[in-house]
Amino acid sequence: MRYSRLKIIFPIGLFVALFLDGSVSNVFAGKLFSYPYTSVLHLVLLWIVFAVFLDDRDNLSVGIWSAFVGLVFDWYYTGILGVYMIGLPLVVYICRQIKPWIDLNFLTLLMIYIINLTILEAFTYIWYTMSHVISSGLADFAVYTLGPTIAVNLAIFVILYYPMRRLYLSVN
Repeated sequence: MRYSRLKIIFPIGLFVALFLDGSVSNVFAGKLFSYPYTSVLHLVLLWIVFAVFLDDRDNLSVGIWSAFVGLVFDWYYTGILGVYMIGLPLVVYICRQIKPWIDLNFLTLLMIYIINLTILEAFTYIWYTMSHVISSGLADFAVYTLGPTIAVNLAIFVILYYPMRRLYLSVN
């Protein structure tokens, strides 16, 4: 039985993205956007979306890895268990459901990433609101958090699309 190099590179890249999420967010805290605007980096989500759509054989256990990384993310960064542990596998499920119906190119993957980013941020907002962690309104969330988050992650997607695509296609 042949072992795919992607099965080794995917988890390594996932944990690199996990630690870069926190490190880069810490470095740019308060410098990229000033109060009240905040942006959240989602390099883990980017890596997961690429894994779902660029794995030709669909033999990666992306759902299990995303749940594990979500647990680590919740435990280490947020302190509230369940948010990303449920949100990231939800995104993987949605991506797997729409994958057969799309023609994969830059623009469709960009739109799917933006939609998944919005779903994950909305899920996080609802979870935190129900847990009484935050008390801001939906309009404040959309203007001060969701908009800047989409803008920053959109720029990161555009910068990293071709290198990550080349990496996945060369390893696959």
